[in-house]
Amino acid sequence: MPELPDIAAYITALESRVLGQALEKVRLQSPFLLRTVDPPLEDTEGRVVRELRRVGKRIAFGLENDIWLVLHLMIAGRLHWKAPNAKLNGRQNLAALDFPNGSLVLTEAGSKRRASLHVVRGEQGLQAVDPGGIEILSSDLESFRAALTSENRTLKRALTDPRLLSGVGNAYSDEILHAAQLSPIAQTHKLKPDEWERLFKAAYGTLELWIDRLRTEARERFPEKVTAFRDGMAVHGRYGKPCLRCGDKVLRIRYADNETNYCARCQTGGKVLADRSLSRLLGSDWPRTMEELEALTRR
Repeated sequence: MPELPDIAAYITALESRVLGQALEKVRLQSPFLLRTVDPPLEDTEGRVVRELRRVGKRIAFGLENDIWLVLHLMIAGRLHWKAPNAKLNGRQNLAALDFPNGSLVLTEAGSKRRASLHVVRGEQGLQAVDPGGIEILSSDLESFRAALTSENRTLKRALTDPRLLSGVGNAYSDEILHAAQLSPIAQTHKLKPDEWERLFKAAYGTLELWIDRLRTEARERFPEKVTAFRDGMAVHGRYGKPCLRCGDKVLRIRYADNETNYCARCQTGGKVLADRSLSRLLGSDWPRTMEELEALTRR
């Protein structure tokens, strides 16, 4: 799922293309994309784009008459800048926003249709689609800590809860926790003051680094290949590869469609965290240290 740095890159690329331009038409290939009926979609046509805004992991197009188009890409949705009136061929093409200078095409890979488009009016309408998490880059340590300790959760779950933090998902939470040298299963109510400082500094620095990097790329070309696995990431998507800090192999915890990548030496004191499916299979034989895991893989 595109996260805060990816959405920031999309907005940077769109600013030079659609700000001040009239939205000529919204073409829907999939009727299930549109999730609202009031205001009607037709009210957006012919309106000039006055503002672009990120709302969590959503992109909001602010039009004349205080109407907003809010696009949520979910896991597999991606944006592409095409020639004007681009054709919507193929099952992956869900919609196009047509402007005089080009068409913004939404695609979604796979068979599940999770991406969504909302048409809302005013700030109240925007608030209705905002999960409510705080913005890390405009917060301080105390507000950051207060948000994450509202409930006692694992750090991984707390960092990725959109009601607590805005725009952070699976990929950048892995990077933040590695930078902070903290375990993804550490409990928020048990963190020490110095660990909170490390976590906040890592969250701020990681997001700032990747926002700057991806925005710089977006100024040169439209971000056509948005992915959760990027060159230069420390642990996310690097399962089995050397940790960039210590050289040990990056490990993972798999659950449902997601996985958490971490370094045992840097983050868990050398302890191997139980993978739900494999630990059930191996039971008491589940390796607890890197040495036991290496021995298991050599059998």
